[in-house]
Amino acid sequence: MIEKKEGLALLREPFPENLISKKPQGTKAQNQCKYEEKRKCDICGGFHHPKVGHLDYVGHAALTDRLLDADPNLILLAAATPDRNWTLPLLEAAGEHLDYVCIHKYWLSNWQNNATPDYRSCIALSDGPEELICQVIEVLEEAGVRGRVKIAFDEWNLRGWHHPGFPRKEPVKPDDSEAAELIKRRELNAVASQYSMADALFSASFLNACLRHADDVGMANIAPIVNTRGPIYVHPKGIVRRTTYHTLALYARKLEERVGKLTVECGPLWAGNRMADMVDAVATVDESGGRWAIAMVNRHPSEAVGCTVRLGDKLLEGRFDATVLAGDSPDAFNDAECPNRVTPEEVEMAARAGVIKLAPHSLTILRLRRE
Repeated sequence: MIEKKEGLALLREPFPENLISKKPQGTKAQNQCKYEEKRKCDICGGFHHPKVGHLDYVGHAALTDRLLDADPNLILLAAATPDRNWTLPLLEAAGEHLDYVCIHKYWLSNWQNNATPDYRSCIALSDGPEELICQVIEVLEEAGVRGRVKIAFDEWNLRGWHHPGFPRKEPVKPDDSEAAELIKRRELNAVASQYSMADALFSASFLNACLRHADDVGMANIAPIVNTRGPIYVHPKGIVRRTTYHTLALYARKLEERVGKLTVECGPLWAGNRMADMVDAVATVDESGGRWAIAMVNRHPSEAVGCTVRLGDKLLEGRFDATVLAGDSPDAFNDAECPNRVTPEEVEMAARAGVIKLAPHSLTILRLRRE
């Protein structure tokens, strides 16, 4: 009798030949060779430089089957994009096994050039997360897996990491002065003034979009956590909680466990030919329906906004506890010399005829009870 392998022993078992395919893996020079240098490949059937090497690989479906045979309780995620030409074939091949499709996005692609646009230009990108989520939902709907397969943001941030000249196919040699200079330029990631209220409010809008689509979005991981673009900056004498840290902490600690229905009506905020809604908001509520926490973002850099709040058919009236994250300027940031320039403040806010005044460039979390 053949012993059936399980767990790690099964994972270590070689795949049969019929499940192994060949992937061409060329150098940069080989991949960019002239057309007339390319040949039809007898190994993989592709058309490329004749000296390109090949890697063995196993497809999504076979690998997924192996993982689930080893542990049926695994939660499986697969890399995806909003592009239906990528994600629909993925879901066709492995969708019946998957729990999540993973997407990631940095709205400022700073890999090669460390762009530092102003507050308005950054905040005009704030509706991007919702647009991206809706694109992926459409693909899940088309594939017939929406509701069973959820979305995971395996990486997200306003700003992409700055690593000019990388990645590259060849290893860096110890005496490569050009590469050393490129690596040194990564220190630009640590410039504290980049991480302003624009980053804090963009992050709030990202989280609002995820909460509004909580039936479809099951996971969201800001990247990185520490240093470079992370919400925490560590230096020899301590740590700095960047503006984004406070946004994440407030959403983790101040909101309720359920998302309530909320409608926002507001005007636009323009930055050149781009625009975003002036106000963004999400409402959360406890299980009893009595305790509410409403997160409201005023994106305007310099003007307070009067926001009319209705709970059901009643206008809000009275005084309410709130937490406000704003800073003294839309460009305010925290650094080692001034680590608490931007910190949340506990305040009491007055609502008259339903109107709450939101400070400029602010995140406000309003707490109230519904009788």
